[in-house]
Amino acid sequence: MRLPANAHVAIVDGENFTVMRNSGKPFEPKLSGAEKPDLSATNFSAGVKHQDAVGQRLGRTDLDELAHGAAAAEWLNAKSIAGEITDVLVIADPKTLGEMRRHYHSELEKRLVGEIDKTVTGEPTDRIEEIIANT
Repeated sequence: MRLPANAHVAIVDGENFTVMRNSGKPFEPKLSGAEKPDLSATNFSAGVKHQDAVGQRLGRTDLDELAHGAAAAEWLNAKSIAGEITDVLVIADPKTLGEMRRHYHSELEKRLVGEIDKTVTGEPTDRIEEIIANT
């Protein structure tokens, strides 16, 4: 994947949110400057469509995790609207990414350079760079 220089990379799962920058070349990403924005997971309407009895009984829906994904999308929306983010790649586990997409603002959508539906939280930075380069 081509990742523009200075692009933001948002790494998200149901509990973690890290934002890094590409200080490398477009086809040779080098991630740096990891920050963990403080999120308030208050959007518990997130995941409402997943609240069927079967999903709840089998533990397939965790509203806290979905609310965290919605909060991450809202943080990215705010930064995009303010012009603080020009290019962004979102890497998230499939469930979180699906929930985030429901909350993308049009300004964020304009700035998206890609999405990767994979859980990479907890992976070393060089492994994440490799995943981006090979996608």
